[in-house]
Amino acid sequence: MANELHEECGVFGIYNEAEAVSETYWGIFSLQHRGQESAGIAVLGEDHRIVVRKGMGLVTEVLNPVLSELPTGQTAIGHVRYSTTGESEAFNAQPLLMRTRFGPIALAHNGNVVNAQALREGLEAGGAVFQGTSDSEILAHMIAKSSKEHLVDALVEAVSALSGGYAFVLLHDTGLYAVRDAHGIRPLVLGRTRSGEGYVIASETCALDIVNARYLHDVEPGEIVAVGSKGLDRRRVQKGLPIRDCAFESIYFARADSKIRGESAQMSRRRLGRVLALEAPAAADVVVGVPDSSLPHAMGYAEASHIPFDFGLVKNRYIGRTFIMPRQSDRTRSVQLKLSAVAEVVDGKRVVLVDDSLVRGTNSRYLIQLLRRSGATEVHMRIASPPYTDPCYYGIDTSRATELAARAKSMEEIRVMVGADSLAYLSLEGLRSGLKDEGWCLACFGGGYPVVPPELKEDHDE
Repeated sequence: MANELHEECGVFGIYNEAEAVSETYWGIFSLQHRGQESAGIAVLGEDHRIVVRKGMGLVTEVLNPVLSELPTGQTAIGHVRYSTTGESEAFNAQPLLMRTRFGPIALAHNGNVVNAQALREGLEAGGAVFQGTSDSEILAHMIAKSSKEHLVDALVEAVSALSGGYAFVLLHDTGLYAVRDAHGIRPLVLGRTRSGEGYVIASETCALDIVNARYLHDVEPGEIVAVGSKGLDRRRVQKGLPIRDCAFESIYFARADSKIRGESAQMSRRRLGRVLALEAPAAADVVVGVPDSSLPHAMGYAEASHIPFDFGLVKNRYIGRTFIMPRQSDRTRSVQLKLSAVAEVVDGKRVVLVDDSLVRGTNSRYLIQLLRRSGATEVHMRIASPPYTDPCYYGIDTSRATELAARAKSMEEIRVMVGADSLAYLSLEGLRSGLKDEGWCLACFGGGYPVVPPELKEDHDE
């Protein structure tokens, strides 16, 4: 939602599929929720040239006019972007096409390389010229400068120098390559095409489903996957580090039907809602969720509290996720257009308003005002995650601590700010219980950074 969490990116790659361009289009279309600033496809043509078409806007806006310009090919990658590092400009749209001594490489990236600045400065000192301002180019430049004979060995060497939370897919004349960070912070899954002859790599399982691919397994943390004429090659480059899947994939980012650790995000969210109801009950008449990602949380809350659930807020389906709009004025207007209250559901009622997170709080304030204008007598805000107190450096646009409401304000101050009659968050223990097992990155909830960014190291050293 506007002024809340900004999305990250979505990546997709397919190897040895006759309709690779079409399948990539639908793959990134299914990942559109992960980024709406830009979209693009790169395809390896039958003449062994890589052709890229990309631009600013939604998948349909960018690619429908140019799909016919893409050559026939059996291997392709795609990308949808929300900028977390680098400006929201056309030159940062992906896939990026880089010329290297191994030949052309197209690259698509989700996440942040936290040591990007130091790596970039070193590369530029050695003569590297960057096309844009994002950290995504760094991997290609590091591959280009490698002295290794084979691309996969150069990729191993390059990845060994990266820190952070990231998932890359790369397209080369020899096949399709994928990389996942050593802690597994950013998601990446591997599937088999419906023909059984090819492979699919994507940010979420929903992208496998849309192309009728069979899920095989997650790409392992610290693993490089190479798919080519010799089949599938898996190499674990960085080993022994604790797994730290991003908890917000389950709480909010992933599409509800995507599976994380073998379970759909929908089911995880309902369970979190049930835990929240037990931890933070409210005397109310109706439970309302914020469409769409918070609806399962609200349903779970209603189940455990035995308070009826209803659709007290409705969404205009023709407006995209407003938090990706670059200007504050646009985001404010868009959220006003996007959500409306159903007066018959909330008029004269005590409402429990369930949301998945509260980061900056301005959107929560607007929704509570909206419900009150529609006749709600009380609004009790319940958040299905703990207080968001620490910036994310791994691909979520909350890197400025001063923007985080829970960083500097007490619970009561936040309650007053948003205008709720009561406010409660899911506890950290409740989150761990709802997610069922360990191994999650909980840094944004004060759980500690699995990879400490250089700026925090500098602060600590001082």
